Amino acid sequence: MTEESMGDAQAGLKREIRDLLARRNAVMLAHNYQRDEVQEIADITGDSLGLSQEAAKSDAAVIVFCGVHFMAESAAILSPGKTVLLPRMEAGCPMADMITADDLRAYRAAHPGTVVVTYVNSSAEVKALSDVCCTSGNAVNVVRSIPPGKEIFMVPDRNLAHYVARMSGRRLAWWDGFCPTHERLTPGEVARAKESHPGAPVVVHPECRPEVVAMADAVLSTSGMSGYCRRSDAREFVIGTEMGLLYRLRKENPGKVFHLASRALICPNMKLTALEDVRDALETLSPVVTVPPDIREKAKAALEAMLRVPRDAA
Repeated sequence: MTEESMGDAQAGLKREIRDLLARRNAVMLAHNYQRDEVQEIADITGDSLGLSQEAAKSDAAVIVFCGVHFMAESAAILSPGKTVLLPRMEAGCPMADMITADDLRAYRAAHPGTVVVTYVNSSAEVKALSDVCCTSGNAVNVVRSIPPGKEIFMVPDRNLAHYVARMSGRRLAWWDGFCPTHERLTPGEVARAKESHPGAPVVVHPECRPEVVAMADAVLSTSGMSGYCRRSDAREFVIGTEMGLLYRLRKENPGKVFHLASRALICPNMKLTALEDVRDALETLSPVVTVPPDIREKAKAALEAMLRVPRDAA
């Protein structure tokens, strides 16, 4: 097949998906780390929790979540009356899988009174056992909002917890989980990127290891990176997060140049979903992601506790 015919086939597939979305009264969500062509035709792109919140506001009966399993679960938690489709059910999150509900239940039994702060990159079962959730963008404020003197335990990401402890000034304990993709970014690679692109701000995700975070000019969530790069007067940036975000950054900032800090910054799970999978999910209305009602209510309470935290919590 020639490059031209491949382009024609993809264009036809995109039209087919848009037609199916209309027929199914469906909304298509794509995480910032998805393939470029998936982000291109999505109704809404963004970070995991923001997408779920937008889906809950939508009048759509069906949510097609192009992301990984815990994200589709979050959509199901916030939109219990809607059908939530995950085009590739095997698209999981290794970090979310690093802690189970039994792990957290055992920790809570051994440490009564501890406030459990759970990153949204976690299973619904783990959220249901938590006091409050957090995102990479609001984790510092969530921890600052906890009354002084309380023991705090963060799960599942040790790197985010380390960053939050430093920025909040609070003492934390944390689970020894991590994102394999962000963990691959090394200080040596950041140093080489700085040398290759002198003057370009280095912007990294707090899921990166602490020694990488220490080298950055800004440490932000994916949505935070988008805003930072849009407002900055800089013309070039070194980006330390999954490569999928470059699509959004380049689209929003056509006059600016973005360099990936490492070619290792690719999440195989995020790249599983292809346009064909989206079409097939809409045709068959499967695979469906559901959350049992008892777990959903408890997980929703932890998410709602997070949403009550003021942005300027001190």
